[in-house]
Amino acid sequence: MATVSIFLITVALIAGMVGCGQAGTPCTPMVAAGLGHTVGLRSDGTVVAVGGNYYGQCNVGGWTGIIGVAAGDSHTVGLKSDGTAVAVGNNYYGQCDVGGWMDIVQVTAAGWGHTVGLKSDGTVVAVGWNSYGQCDVGGWTDIIRVAAGWGHTVGVKSDGTVVAVGDNEDGQCDVSGWTDIIQVAAGGGSSLMHTTVGVKDDGTVVAVGNNGSGQCDVSGWTDITQVAAGEYHTVGLKSDGTVVAVGNHLNGECNVGGWTDVIGVAAGGVHTVGVKADGTVVAVGGNFRGQCDVGGWTDITQVAAGSYHTVGLRSDDTVVAVGANYYGQCGVGNWTDVIGVVAGDSHTVGLKSDSTVVAVGWNSYGQCDVGGWTDIVQVAAGYTAFRGHTVGLKSDGTVVGVGNNGSGQCNVGGWTDTTQVAAGQEYTVGLKSDGTVVAVGDNYYGQCDVGGWMDIVQVAAGRDYTVGLKSDGTVVAVGGNSYGRCDVGGWTDIIGVAAGSGHTVGLKSDGTVVAVGYNDDGRCDVGGWTDIIQVAAGGGHTVGLKSDGTMVAVGLEVELAKWNLIEAVS
Repeated sequence: MATVSIFLITVALIAGMVGCGQAGTPCTPMVAAGLGHTVGLRSDGTVVAVGGNYYGQCNVGGWTGIIGVAAGDSHTVGLKSDGTAVAVGNNYYGQCDVGGWMDIVQVTAAGWGHTVGLKSDGTVVAVGWNSYGQCDVGGWTDIIRVAAGWGHTVGVKSDGTVVAVGDNEDGQCDVSGWTDIIQVAAGGGSSLMHTTVGVKDDGTVVAVGNNGSGQCDVSGWTDITQVAAGEYHTVGLKSDGTVVAVGNHLNGECNVGGWTDVIGVAAGGVHTVGVKADGTVVAVGGNFRGQCDVGGWTDITQVAAGSYHTVGLRSDDTVVAVGANYYGQCGVGNWTDVIGVVAGDSHTVGLKSDSTVVAVGWNSYGQCDVGGWTDIVQVAAGYTAFRGHTVGLKSDGTVVGVGNNGSGQCNVGGWTDTTQVAAGQEYTVGLKSDGTVVAVGDNYYGQCDVGGWMDIVQVAAGRDYTVGLKSDGTVVAVGGNSYGRCDVGGWTDIIGVAAGSGHTVGLKSDGTVVAVGYNDDGRCDVGGWTDIIQVAAGGGHTVGLKSDGTMVAVGLEVELAKWNLIEAVS
């Protein structure tokens, strides 16, 4: 492809974007991925976002007239049809100070802290964190594309060569010899796994920088039209709408082999997002570990939710599981005669009909060493990351515990008259036969301050808070109350409660469900559920068992599945 062709194509794309979403002119849908949030541009020029919103990076609901979006670690940038820019989210370094920008034709945002804008005259502006000189782009000219990594900025010139400034510890700025480049992507994060990837006009790809996870192994790629770079992985969109990926795949972020009809890709810290030709969105990795893929389950009698996996007990006493399986926590396919299941952060425990116990998954602290337990009538699993513990209630009302005991959460040997146990993050709660409650372990947030509770019929333990269901159907809660997860004082007619990492779920007597707490990923969107007989709350998702044995689930993965970025433009 000739140099003049590269420039004309870029100008044509920009010209086609200006005015989209206005006067009946549709925008081309696109997605952008930050460290923990995902942004989508609709065809009507509005924007949607889900995921982490601690800094307000998802507060894009009022944006209109947008023709392009970009996502940094914790901020979001929008390019408007009039050439101005808007930004929300973390502004510690001034990375959102784009209010005075004009004549912008492309924006890109990266890392903790800088934003780059390409102007219509081929010059570049940048704001935000500049410790490595990544914003020193004032002298650039003839630029047609820009990309921003954690600490470096890259520009493609109209002649197909590339320039770069900023941190070069991994060689990510060594692009001076590149030619015939039509698009670039810059990856990496604070872990110093930095890369730069370039698409050539013949559809091949080049890459420089840290290759510790194989994220630069792109030399065999062909027919590529776009690339995206995450913290440890690289994604390529092929001309036939399929997608390839290399690099770290521990979170499933490279599981894109079955994608088709994709028109755009984005790579976040540990997740990958694609927008399809029909405007729908697909995603893998990060919070997309398949823990919500329960739509086909049938004959389920009990459910349990771990941080990133879901477990179901079937009516024939076998067990199914989906989601994260790095430590074998979903390896329950051969279990039989199981009558109860629970899920910790990275381990799964099953109670068998003969009152013995089985467990699979992470066992660094012995939390799966339950082989010698007998006379058990109920089990509970704590979900402290990599430091879990397991608790068992015996038929005589005493309690046993194994696993991490750094906060004394396994010091339950003296408990008697116990009728139910629950395990949180480094603490354990027990319900006694008289309706009172006991607790041991970490009490930093007051999650063990249950000494005055009375008339309790069920307890649930979350990350750092405890929930109690009273005999009159009301609910009490103590401990950390970030995002209002303990705001259950007005609940009535509740017959079951569940506590997750940052949210609380209540099952009502009419089969409907209520939820409070963190909801940026949709885990509390249970308002339309009916005919529910049991609920479970995980690290970032909620699962409901219906009376017919089928399942429903909400969370980030389900929320993205609802998106359609092609909207009717009137």
